[in-house]
Amino acid sequence: MAFVLAAAGSAVGLGNIWKFPSEVAQQGGAAFLMMYLGCCFLVGFPVMVAEIAIGRATGKNPVGAFKALSPNPIFPLVGLWGILCGVMILSFYTVVAGWSLGFVFGEAAHFLGFQGAAEVLMVVGPGTKTAVFAALFMAATTFIVSSGVSEGIERVAKTLMPLLIGMMLLMIAFVVTREGSGEGLAMYLKPDFSKVDMSLVFQALGQAFFSLSLGMGALITYGSYMSRKQNVVESAAWVTLADVGIAFLAGLLIMPAMFVAQKSGIQIYKDASTGDGVAAGAKVLIDEDGLVFTVLPQLFESMGSGIGLVFGVGFFVLLSMAALTSTISLLEVPTSYAIDELGMSRKKAALMFGCVITAIALVISYRLSLIGTFATIFSTIGLPVGGLMICLFMAYVWKTRHALAEMEAGYPGIQSSLFAKFWPPLMAVVCPLLILTVLVLTLIQQFQ
Repeated sequence: MAFVLAAAGSAVGLGNIWKFPSEVAQQGGAAFLMMYLGCCFLVGFPVMVAEIAIGRATGKNPVGAFKALSPNPIFPLVGLWGILCGVMILSFYTVVAGWSLGFVFGEAAHFLGFQGAAEVLMVVGPGTKTAVFAALFMAATTFIVSSGVSEGIERVAKTLMPLLIGMMLLMIAFVVTREGSGEGLAMYLKPDFSKVDMSLVFQALGQAFFSLSLGMGALITYGSYMSRKQNVVESAAWVTLADVGIAFLAGLLIMPAMFVAQKSGIQIYKDASTGDGVAAGAKVLIDEDGLVFTVLPQLFESMGSGIGLVFGVGFFVLLSMAALTSTISLLEVPTSYAIDELGMSRKKAALMFGCVITAIALVISYRLSLIGTFATIFSTIGLPVGGLMICLFMAYVWKTRHALAEMEAGYPGIQSSLFAKFWPPLMAVVCPLLILTVLVLTLIQQFQ
């Protein structure tokens, strides 16, 4: 249970609550949701099994794991690339997480009548406030990771993940009873298959990859802490279900909330410009920053002082908790590398990387345009590259038959299971082709 909650915490984060509902809203509602679910289980789950199996077989960080399984010097570079991607993603992820933390205090200040403080705290933009909260968030992350796996990561995951789910269910129960929620539920749950095209499928696959935190070595690292008594396939299935489940709940909360907000007179559409390839004057839903940090605070304000305070503070506490479970796993990857490969103590390794990432985050806090640049290089492109290399390594270097033999510890009889029949061709053909297709199309789109 501790492993599943910690690994699920790695996958569950801002991608589920901040990004996923906006993607659903902008990409066809329930049609996108269904494609996303399919991609998570067709591609995400098999790749996750591969990463966890590599970690458990070696008991090492991403670089050490590839070294242990192959003498080829190229593959440790794959592990190193994953670590670099994780570090750079964490550097801008921390800035967004800092915004969510600032809004916790901002919502409280607003409803308690401290409007000056609220205006300062509830600003999504460059400046000192952004830098301070990013540094505070990174300090909390560093402290937890430096405390160790069982005392820090495991304890936080076992507390935060159930609390996160409980808070979301309470907020959903309230929002779906409000006027306007039916329109949001219809968009979210009733698929319009006329909107399904190849572009939507590729968007869904990209979101699934980002959401499940694949290709950056986090699940290899967590797999290295897994007992050989545990079932790798079952654990990966539970982690995938937890991640998909929380993304689904986030959509079930935020999609109705958007239309409840619209009923209250809050703008949830923006005029599209011709530069985006959409006709001027067309109705386009607001992006994730505008949705989470503008529309929802206005909705909480419209609820009145008592309920608005509870839900306003509660939502941003929830968002901060989801971000924290992910920042912990992102920092654990380079920390594990420094412990194994450089012989550093856990506290020293966590502090060193925590300081480096904080320094980069402070630069980003004053130049927010870097978020888009880093996200493109290290997330949109970097993670699929890492995932593709893991598939090829599993299928053609270590071999899936050796991985299945490793997974028999904890799963007796896996060789004769249905999983053993379908997983090898998924690793060898289906997943690499899908990931490569998404990667090529993404690159073409970036350079058009």
